[in-house]
Amino acid sequence: MVDRRLPESFDIGGRPVGAGQKALVIAEVAQAHDGSLGAAHAFIDLAAECGADAIKFQTHIAEAESTTDETFRVNFSYEDKTRFEYWKRMEFTREEWAEMARHAAERGLLFLSSPFSIEAVSMLDALGVPAWKVASGEVGHVSLVDAMLATGKPILLSSGMSSYEDLSRMVRHITAAQTGAPLAIFQCTTKYPTPLEEVGLNVLGELRSRFGVPVGLSDHSAEILPSIAAMVMGASLIEVHIALHRRMFGPDTVASLLPDQLVQLCKARDAVHVMLSSAVDKNAIASSLQGTGKLFSRSLALKSPQIAGTIIEKGMITLKKPGTGLPESMLSHCVGRRLARNVPADRLLQQEDFER
Repeated sequence: MVDRRLPESFDIGGRPVGAGQKALVIAEVAQAHDGSLGAAHAFIDLAAECGADAIKFQTHIAEAESTTDETFRVNFSYEDKTRFEYWKRMEFTREEWAEMARHAAERGLLFLSSPFSIEAVSMLDALGVPAWKVASGEVGHVSLVDAMLATGKPILLSSGMSSYEDLSRMVRHITAAQTGAPLAIFQCTTKYPTPLEEVGLNVLGELRSRFGVPVGLSDHSAEILPSIAAMVMGASLIEVHIALHRRMFGPDTVASLLPDQLVQLCKARDAVHVMLSSAVDKNAIASSLQGTGKLFSRSLALKSPQIAGTIIEKGMITLKKPGTGLPESMLSHCVGRRLARNVPADRLLQQEDFER
């Protein structure tokens, strides 16, 4: 399903997203801050210093999104008896979120956060977030998406728990809303960490073909290779979890990139963009390297020294570097001719070596 009413390219906070543009690298903090405001700010500095384009958090407001009936998917917490208590501990105040957004802007980062309630959408919109990331588990949450759509800002839809039909249903809904909000879709597999065989690079082309919008990879493999491969295949956005080190507490650490990995990924982003946007003329390159080519090519030479008067046989001749002498195509011209002078084997044959 391709709907051309959705743009094939758009901007996020002035950063172009789409075919031919440098991939946008989003450093995902999620809950790695473990409720520490200081840690959240440390992650902002880390993302900036590593070269990411954006920093992304998750905005949870416990009373607005959860109840005490919600259970842990994996009960990892040492201090929260319920999921509700965990979300409560992950909350920041509006003023704290505003300070984080300001800090990100100062470091040249786009500030993004996935909202998990309409109240979170309202707060983040007031803070000026430039786009909305719809978490994989929220793709079917129509009222939440509608709140995002009402702002007209780009929607970045993660597909970690969605079938093609689930995505088609949401894309139809977004299109029908006619709010002008652009859309990008992330291939994602909600496994922490994601095995390489389940990253799903093949899905990128299918998403682009079906929906005609920019596509990205939200990767949980804890490796940089899937993201690099996705960029080579034309992914417009890359989202990766980040961690300060492997001993950090939290469920996402095993699926996160470490600082050195994020640095390498951002270098790869720049390098892949240069390579993909630079058309090479093979003929022009070959022409410019003709001089170099002669150094690597070969010319006719003798296998062993021969004296004047020797009639040259084919078996006496070999090919040696460089390619500045008689070419191999003149072999038949030399065979059967008589040498006019003594010829050593440590130089190339010359026309003057033969009797006329």
